[in-house]
Parts: sequence; C-alpha cells; structure tokens
Amino acid sequence: MSPHTTSSPRFLDTWSPDRTHWLELPAHRSSVSVARRSVSARLTAWRLPGELCADAVLLVSELATNAVRHALGTRFLCGVGLVTDGFLRLEVHDHDRTERGLPRRDPAPDDEGGRGLFLVEQLAEVWGVDRSSSPAVTRCGRI
Repeated sequence: MSPHTTSSPRFLDTWSPDRTHWLELPAHRSSVSVARRSVSARLTAWRLPGELCADAVLLVSELATNAVRHALGTRFLCGVGLVTDGFLRLEVHDHDRTERGLPRRDPAPDDEGGRGLFLVEQLAEVWGVDRSSSPAVTRCGRI
C-alpha cells in the first residue's frame, strides 16, 4: 500500500497548506485505518478538542469504508481542512463516476454492519452539511 499526501485545494475551501491535509489511498480495507490515523494525527496537531476529533475520525472512517466497500474506484481521497478558526471541513472522494447511490439499510440489532450512513447522517445533522463542487461526499462542521 502506498498512501501519500497530496495537495488538492480545489476541493477544500481553504488554500493554506498549514490548514489542509489530503491523503490518497488505494481502495483496500486496510486503507481505512490509515485514513483514521492520519486524520487523527492532523487534528491532534491542530490542537482541536477531543470530542470534535473523535467525531471527525468516525466520519472519515465511515465514509472511507463506504468508498472502499461500495465504490468502483481503485483509490480514494480523504481531506480535512480548517476552513476558518470556527469551521472544520472533511471530504472523502471515491472516484466512482457511476453516480449510483448506496441502498438504504435497516439493520437488525444483531447485524454487525449497515449503520455507517446512519451515523454519518446523525453527525451531519449536528455538524451541518455542504456539498463540494466535485461529485463527492462532503461534511462540514462548526468547531
């Protein structure tokens, strides 16, 4: 696996390299943990509150998991940026251009999966949601 940091300011609404972090990864299950650790390390370096970091890492984890499990692309891109001192923006781009949506799931209590989009939806209600100019899943939140 060869993750690498990339600069892609056309997606995030901030241009400062000190306030953005991008990571492009192969669409493999092991890449999800790499994305989690990388985003967590960046948010910690920015000295953001622990609860915010935990929510952001959960969002990245769920969105990256969906990019790996359900998209047809071979790579995905994770971005995090401090848009202003009051706003954090997370983006996951899966490079799947079929524009097919994920089916809505109603998992049973004993099911091990199927709750990811529900978690993303719940956190997005608290954080707020904004679409980037590119066809990708985007979440934006107030710190």
